[in-house]
Amino acid sequence: MAKKSFNDLINSPGMPVLVDFYADWCGPCKTMNPIVEQVAKEFSGKLKVLKVNVDHNQAAASQYRVQGVPTFILFHKGQIVWKQAGAVPGHQLSQVIKQAIAKE
Repeated sequence: MAKKSFNDLINSPGMPVLVDFYADWCGPCKTMNPIVEQVAKEFSGKLKVLKVNVDHNQAAASQYRVQGVPTFILFHKGQIVWKQAGAVPGHQLSQVIKQAIAKE
C-alpha cells in the first residue's frame, strides 16, 4: 500500500481529523500530549488524530500557516472547521470534536 500524503489523510471521508502540530522541544506540546491521547481514545472510531512534528514536516506547517506550537486544526471532509494555537483545555477540545462528529 502506498504511503498516504498529508493531504490524503486530512481529506479522508468518513470522520473528522484532528491534527496536532507540535515540536519535541515545546513544553506546552508535552503538556498537551496526554490530553490528545485521551481525546484519541475517547473518540476512537469517530475521529482520526494525526501528530505532525513541525521540525520534520515544515511543508504541512507552512501550508496551514502554523506559526506557533502546539497548533490544533480540526478538519471535516477536508475543510478546516476549527484552528487553535496554544494549549487547549481537554473539555474544550472534546466539545469542538463532538460538534464536528455531530455534523457527520
